[in-house]
Amino acid sequence: MAIERTLSIIKPDATRRNITGKINARFEEAGLKIIAQRRIRLSRTQAEQFYEVHSERPFFNDLCDFMTSGPVVVQVLEGESAIAHNRQIMGNTNPANADAGTIRKDFGESIEANSVHGSDSPENARREVYFFFCDCDLVG
Repeated sequence: MAIERTLSIIKPDATRRNITGKINARFEEAGLKIIAQRRIRLSRTQAEQFYEVHSERPFFNDLCDFMTSGPVVVQVLEGESAIAHNRQIMGNTNPANADAGTIRKDFGESIEANSVHGSDSPENARREVYFFFCDCDLVG
């Protein structure tokens, strides 16, 4: 298996409830290493740029509103098959359909306020990581 990097975002619903440590513990206990991390508040422009792939979808404005509603924690996770591994740890996008023990099942409030975002492919992981971080930020 290849060592990969993936972007993880702890969303405003989770930072509001002060559960970022609990979420990060899940990643670390599953063998993923946090190699960069920053707590920020996304501007509307940043949210629109980051989620540009969804700009034609009906939920785009609500998504951008939600992601700018409070601070988020952006971070880079590293490990074997990190992209797929992170998606497994997060669970289904809709917490109601997520497996027991996943972050979204245990912490998600709704399909939108599902506590975490993770890259879905190597191409998107690279684009998303470098949206928030540069090489000098990535400390293994």
